[in-house]
Amino acid sequence: MRISSKFSVAVHMLTLINVRTDLLTSEQIADSVNINPVIIRQISSLLKRAGLIKVKRGTGGASLLKEPADISLYDIFIAVDVVPDDGLFHTHENPNPNCWVGSNINEILGLFLLKAQHAMEEILRDVSLEEITGLIKQKKHASS
Repeated sequence: MRISSKFSVAVHMLTLINVRTDLLTSEQIADSVNINPVIIRQISSLLKRAGLIKVKRGTGGASLLKEPADISLYDIFIAVDVVPDDGLFHTHENPNPNCWVGSNINEILGLFLLKAQHAMEEILRDVSLEEITGLIKQKKHASS
């Protein structure tokens, strides 16, 4: 299993938007994330669709639509990485139905994978953008 980097990029973007007082363009955000501004615009579109940011075209920049305390890592994760009904884990589609292991593996394994997904989702729900921002600010002050 591998969660795409869109999630960590989105958290980076939202944290940057949160700490800056000016409206940031996709080029400015891309400079901090160190990726192409096109990718920033693609992820911005997903975050906008999820109701987490608003984006002004041109040189307008992006801003949060919710308070950082009201944006969880789960909200960000769902916005950019997973269709909720699709699930995080996928089992192989065609195990041999004539094999006693093959005919039962997906059902049994699915129970545990679903528990793992729920555990991860709960952890992400418990962490807010405000908490991430606070920890980054602590690191900045510690290194100053």
